[in-house]
Amino acid sequence: MDGHYTYELLISAGVQPEGAEYLSLGINMLIILAMVILATLLVRNVLLKLFLNVIRTNRYRWDDPLIDSKFFIRVSWFVPVLLIHLSIDTLLPVDSSTYIVLKRIMKACFVIVCVLSLNALLSSLTDIYRLLRKKRPEMLQGFVDAGKIALYIIGAIFIVSIFTGTSPWGILSILGGLTAVTMLVFKDTILGFVASIQLSSIDMVRVGDWLEMPSYGADGDVISMSIHTVRVQNWDKTITTIPTYALVSNAFKNWRGMSESGGRRIKRSLYIDINTIGWCDEEMLEKFQSVNLLDDYLGLKTREIDEYNKQLTLADDRQNNFNLRRQTNIGLFRAYVIAYLKNNPHINQEMTFLVRQLSPTAEGLPLEIYVFSSEQRWAPYEAIQADIFDHLFAALPEFNLRAFQNPTGYDFRNHQHASHPTPQS
Repeated sequence: MDGHYTYELLISAGVQPEGAEYLSLGINMLIILAMVILATLLVRNVLLKLFLNVIRTNRYRWDDPLIDSKFFIRVSWFVPVLLIHLSIDTLLPVDSSTYIVLKRIMKACFVIVCVLSLNALLSSLTDIYRLLRKKRPEMLQGFVDAGKIALYIIGAIFIVSIFTGTSPWGILSILGGLTAVTMLVFKDTILGFVASIQLSSIDMVRVGDWLEMPSYGADGDVISMSIHTVRVQNWDKTITTIPTYALVSNAFKNWRGMSESGGRRIKRSLYIDINTIGWCDEEMLEKFQSVNLLDDYLGLKTREIDEYNKQLTLADDRQNNFNLRRQTNIGLFRAYVIAYLKNNPHINQEMTFLVRQLSPTAEGLPLEIYVFSSEQRWAPYEAIQADIFDHLFAALPEFNLRAFQNPTGYDFRNHQHASHPTPQS
């Protein structure tokens, strides 16, 4: 059966040649359409459902991403396209303009279905890689994105070639002559592709990392990476989109090291009013003898000072307080802070542990605490830090120390009342 069979059948039935030509064309098109609809329904509703059910129920997991990316659904479109292609050869005259147009359209449809199917296959590669290798597929993502772009470009070239009747290589040679224009148009894509390879190869950024990049207003978790952009969900739940190449050319901070270290840094200073620093008297030392956190320190320090003072040979040296070694309230408080943090279960004792004095400033003497909490989550970390400084601020007066703060109106009023007491009647 060919395109002339219907025409001859209509002629033998008494239809005029001109009308038979148009009528045979319409009948053939209806036959093609009916066959395509029937084949599509059969493939999509019967064969495809059975095939997908087999894949879902088998013991392998690597093929599940192919279903999620709709790879098999897109491949199934080859059946109706192929059926139309064969039907055109069978039912339409080869020398008709309709035949030529439909053949070109079908060839273009073949290219489109092929590009979409391969695109779905590439989309599933990252998930398959993660399932098989148990690793994050960020390094593969850049190549997948580049492959998709190349597919679309090649597909567009073949479609133009089909409709214009020119060779694809001729079109490629024309594009080669427009290299400068191509580089300008695809500048961001090329830069992003190179940057994504750099980021992945040296493991600079992963999905899930806490990224801080003030120049782009980004401070939060990386939620996706592609050849063009890296998307960061900030702590206020807004989304910041950063060009991938910007992560190579600009500075940023990745907090992944903190997450992997097992601790989160606490670095904050207590500013001590220098006017309150002084010697410890016997009454203060006796009071702190009953404090468990200072018991070992006081015993060791007292013996050390007593041994030093006993070595003074002259009686005048022993009577002169400046020649004797004595403890200070700031030194005793520093020892208390160390003991308090050593006994805090929320402090990681395996990491850097410092309680030190910094250079005095106009705001007083900074006593810096530089330790790491064992809790890395934001809210619990802040609670641990606040509990530590709540306790230390409250403990300062016990050591006859005072935290420095600039005077307020309340301080001036109290000073005036102290200088001019209210007269008694």
